[in-house]
Amino acid sequence: MEFSWIQTFVTAAECQNFRRASELLYISQPSVTVHIQLLEKELGILLFLREGRKVRLTEEGKVYLTHAKELLAVYQEGLLKLNSFQQGYTSHLTLAISPLIADTILPFVLKRYTSTYPQVEISVKIVESAEIEHAVLSESADLGLSCMDSLHSEITSQILYRDRVLLAAPHDGADSESALPLDPEELLTSNYLLTHNHPVYWDSLCRAVKMKIPGVRMMEVTQIHITKRFIAEGLGVSFLPASTVRRELLEGRLLEVDCPFLPLPEACTYAIMKDVHKKQKEFLAFLSQFRI
Repeated sequence: MEFSWIQTFVTAAECQNFRRASELLYISQPSVTVHIQLLEKELGILLFLREGRKVRLTEEGKVYLTHAKELLAVYQEGLLKLNSFQQGYTSHLTLAISPLIADTILPFVLKRYTSTYPQVEISVKIVESAEIEHAVLSESADLGLSCMDSLHSEITSQILYRDRVLLAAPHDGADSESALPLDPEELLTSNYLLTHNHPVYWDSLCRAVKMKIPGVRMMEVTQIHITKRFIAEGLGVSFLPASTVRRELLEGRLLEVDCPFLPLPEACTYAIMKDVHKKQKEFLAFLSQFRI
């Protein structure tokens, strides 16, 4: 039995048309027919019923289709592992990382990690923090870097970083040495407050702001990078983790505004793991060298 026969069978079963299967596989239609016939002979069963130009699976064909897909998956996984080995990789680490973290520390850290550990093949999945726990539990990720803690009994969670939250506003063009400090209450009264760009602290922070400034206007913007763009364009202000606006503050595109009348929250970065093996420990030890 050849895997090309199985691939042809699965493709033909999904298309229910031999001609279309030949187009997808870049082989001739007679070759499709030959592959199916050889597979049927090998298995001793009829896989398809021919109905003019269309075909449909027999009951035996439906049963075998699930098994055939599993065989292909195992075969393809073996090819991927062999390819990784040929490229010099001896281990693989899959990370599930929230967009917020990916936009701040990830490029800097990964560049150095891959240089230090060239034998480790890295896969990165950008996943919302609320979904990282599931990715780790289902073992589609070895390690999650999340803005949210996990209380699941099968999950090990540890805080990697604590980040202060600040009020970010568009730069007013004034000289930082001679200009008067911006009034946070006036800013929040005269601008939209861009909210819910972090998965943890916004509900309680919104309540606190409304108690102090009942007439504040709010606009939900769920992505940090879009929030920063909106602030820079003068569309509003927002409370953001300091690490996410460090570059914009240094480059003078945004301003940090003191906000003494509000107890500002803390934003944490968590490592989420189901198993704590060598590769997870190694990556976290490397990550601990850097500070947000």
